[in-house]
Amino acid sequence: MNKPVSPEEALIFVMVMASAVDNSMAEKELVRIGQLIDILPVFDNFDKDRLIEVSQRCATLLSGPEGLDIVLETIRDALPEWLHETAYALAVEIVAVDLMVRPEEVRLLQLLRDRFGLDKLACAALERSASARYRRM
Repeated sequence: MNKPVSPEEALIFVMVMASAVDNSMAEKELVRIGQLIDILPVFDNFDKDRLIEVSQRCATLLSGPEGLDIVLETIRDALPEWLHETAYALAVEIVAVDLMVRPEEVRLLQLLRDRFGLDKLACAALERSASARYRRM
């Protein structure tokens, strides 16, 4: 039987998926995942030494049959409803890091929005704020 996923692990799964959806995990994205785990209060009880283990677990699930659906269900089941927007915001944050949103990243965000039943306007606001944060001169 599979070990249950904690809410913190589920949030990390979201970020790993957002990084890996375009078939490459860019250094910028990996660095940002680590930074977010360091600074966000939602990760206060997470042991950062487990980050690689949790990331690998996500990758293993994704590589299996129906991996994407299984990971999306695992995330939804592990997260209380009040963290669904947080999960979406974290995915947007990782997608926005490289200043280039690819079609597969847009599709993942749509899947997350639909799976969590999130309001389209709330999602648009999260996307817009990430875009504003990553602008360059």
